[in-house]
Amino acid sequence: MQSFRTELENPLVEKDILDLERKIQLFREGRIHEEKFRSLRLARGVYGQRQQGVQMVRIKLPYGKMTLQQWQRIADISDEYSTGNLHLTTRQDIQIHYVSLDRTPELWAKLEQDDITLREACGNTVRNVTASPTAGIDPNEPFDVTPYADATFRYFLRNPICQEMGRKFKISFSSADDDTALSYMHDLGFIPKIKGGLRGFKVMLGGGLGAQPQLAHVYHEFLPENQLIPTIEAVLRVFDRHGERNSRHKARLKFLIAKIGFDEFKNLVDAEWKALKVKELVVRSEELEVKSEEFVISAPSSLPTPHYSNWLSTNTFAQKQPGYRGVYVRVSLGNIRSEVSRSLIDNLRGYVADDVRVTVNQGLLLRFVREEHLPHVFSVLQAHQLAEPGANSIAHITACPGTDTCNLAISDSTAISVQLEKVMREEFPDLIFNNAMQIKISGCMNACGQHSMAHIGFHGSSLKAPDKRVLPALQVLLGGGTLGDGAGRISDKVIKVPSKRGPETLRWLLRDYDANATEGEYFNDYYDRQGEKYFYTLLKPLTDLTHLDNDDFIDWNRSEQFLTEIGVGECASVIIDLVATLLFESEEKWDWAHEALREARFADSIYHSYSVFVSAAKALLLDKNVNVSTHHGVIKEFDQHFVETGEFQFNGLTFQEQTLQLSQQEPSADFAEKFLAEAADFLKASKVWREEQLSEVQTVRG
Repeated sequence: MQSFRTELENPLVEKDILDLERKIQLFREGRIHEEKFRSLRLARGVYGQRQQGVQMVRIKLPYGKMTLQQWQRIADISDEYSTGNLHLTTRQDIQIHYVSLDRTPELWAKLEQDDITLREACGNTVRNVTASPTAGIDPNEPFDVTPYADATFRYFLRNPICQEMGRKFKISFSSADDDTALSYMHDLGFIPKIKGGLRGFKVMLGGGLGAQPQLAHVYHEFLPENQLIPTIEAVLRVFDRHGERNSRHKARLKFLIAKIGFDEFKNLVDAEWKALKVKELVVRSEELEVKSEEFVISAPSSLPTPHYSNWLSTNTFAQKQPGYRGVYVRVSLGNIRSEVSRSLIDNLRGYVADDVRVTVNQGLLLRFVREEHLPHVFSVLQAHQLAEPGANSIAHITACPGTDTCNLAISDSTAISVQLEKVMREEFPDLIFNNAMQIKISGCMNACGQHSMAHIGFHGSSLKAPDKRVLPALQVLLGGGTLGDGAGRISDKVIKVPSKRGPETLRWLLRDYDANATEGEYFNDYYDRQGEKYFYTLLKPLTDLTHLDNDDFIDWNRSEQFLTEIGVGECASVIIDLVATLLFESEEKWDWAHEALREARFADSIYHSYSVFVSAAKALLLDKNVNVSTHHGVIKEFDQHFVETGEFQFNGLTFQEQTLQLSQQEPSADFAEKFLAEAADFLKASKVWREEQLSEVQTVRG
C-alpha cells in the first residue's frame, strides 16, 4: 500500500484521511481487529459490498446539495476509482461501488478538494442530514430551512457525542407542512413554523422504518429556532448513554423510547441541559438567492409536443421567486453515468443555479430555471433520456440497490422496478399525473427503499416450493404514506408473492382500484374502505405454488438458480469489543480529550474524558465476563463488580457519581482540566489492574 499526499488546507480533514490510511495499513498487518476496523471505516463512508474485496463508498451531501463543480468532481472520481456510475440514494447521498479499500484515502482526499466529505456517511453516527429539495424555493414554506439543516450538519460533524453511538441517527428538515422530508420516519424531524412572528419548528422524535417501523412522537409543537441545536445535542447525549449497543435490532432511538417511556426520555433530555456546549445558538438564516446566469436564447422553433407538455406539467413547478421554475429530473433507479453527468453540467451551466439537489426519490432537482429557458433545459434532458414525465408520480419507483451490491438483500429490487414501470407506462399511461400514490421497493425488510411508508410497497423475500426448492419472492405492503405536518401511515404487510409475479400483482391492484374506487377517492381511502382482508383475497391466487416453471426459481436479471445468500450487515453494525482493543481506544480518547482541552474546546474535552471512563470500564467488565449493552449499564455494573468489591475507589464517590459529573457541571476550563486528570488516573489504574490479571493467568498456566 503506497502513501499519498493530501494537499488539503483543512488540518482536521487531513488528519482524518491520514488516520484512515494508517488504520488500513494496521488492519492489513493484522494489528487491528476486523470488527473494530469495520466500525472505523464505516464512520468514514466505506461500506463492504456483497462482492468480496471491494467497497461501496457513500458520499455525504448535506440536504442533497451539490454545486456543479462538486458534481463534476464526483463524476471524475467515479471514473478513476469506480465504474463510472453515480447512485443517488433515498438519503440524498451519492454512492459509488466496486472501490478498492486501499484507494479510499486517496479518493477521499480528492473529494475534499471540492469540500465533499465521506465522514460519518455510514456507521453509528449522525447520518446525512436530509431536507426537502425545494427548501429555499418552495412557494408554501414559512422560511428556508436550508441554513438550519446546514448548521446541524456542521455542528455535529466530528462532534464527540455522536461518534460511537449504539446505532445510526437520522435527522430531516421539511420545507413546509406537506412534510416532503418525511419527519415522521426520522429519529428527529423538523417542520418549520412561525408563531407570534418568531421562527421555530415542530419537532418529531423517535420515528424509524426497518423491520419494525415506528411513527415519530410529537416532541415540541413549537421549538424556537435558537433552541434547535441544543435540543438535538441533548437528545444525542441521552441516546449515546442509554441506547442499546449489543443487539443492533433493538438499538435505534425508537426502541429506547419504547423501553423507558416517552416522558422519562424527555426528563433525561432536560437533565442534560446544564452540561450542553451551548444553551442557544442563532443560525444565520438569510434567504437563499443562488440564481442562474442571464442568457439570451431564441424561442422554440416549433410548437411544444405532447411529451414536452407532459414534462412541463409533471416535472416543473413555479418557485416562490417570480419568473423561475424548479425542474425535477427523473433518474431511473437513481443511477446516472459520469459521462452523462459531465454533459449535463456543460450544457446546463448558466441555465440552472449552481445548486443541484438530490431528491429523496433518487432523482435531481434543478433550481432557478428561467421560464424562457425551459425548452432548452428540456432538450438537454431529452438528449440524455432524462426527460421522462412523472418525476414525483407513482410511475417513478424508488428502489434500493438490493442484491446488486448489498449484503443484506434477499431478492432483486432493481430489475423488478423496471418491469413494474413498464406495466404502468404501457397499460396505465395516465399514472404520470398521479402524485398521490408512491411505489417503493427494498431488497429486504430493512427498508432502505422506504417500502413501509409507501401506498404500494414491496420488499425482497423468499418462498419454499412444494418440492422444497426456494424461489425469490416479494412481500406486498399496502396503505402507507405521508399525511402531512408530521403525521404518516405505516403500510400493512398483506401477502407474499413469487417475484416473477410482481408485474401481475401490480396490474391486479391498479385494475381493481380503477374499477372500484369512487370518483376522486385516494388509494389509501379505498384501501381503508375495502380492508386488508379484501386485498389479501384479491391477490391470493398469485401465491399458488402448485404450478411453477424453472424461470420462477431465477430472480430478475439473473441467470443462476436463486439462493437466499445474506451477508453480514455493516451499516451501523454492533462491534465485538475485545479488552485490549477497548483499552487502546481509551488511550486514543484521552489523547482527543487532551487535544480538545489544549484548543479550549472544553465541552468536547469533557465528553472525550467521559468516553475514557466508559470504554476502560467496559474493558474491565469484559475481563470478568460481564457484557453490558448500554453506557448506563456499564456505569452501574462497574460499581457492582469493582467499586463495591473495593478493587477501585473514587475518593468516596461511586463510579456513577464520578462519571456523571459530565451532566452536572457547566463545560468550564476548570472542570474540563479536572475531569481529564481523573480520566487519566482511572485509565492508568485500569491498565495496571489488567496487567495484574494477565500476570496471574500466566502464573497459573506456568
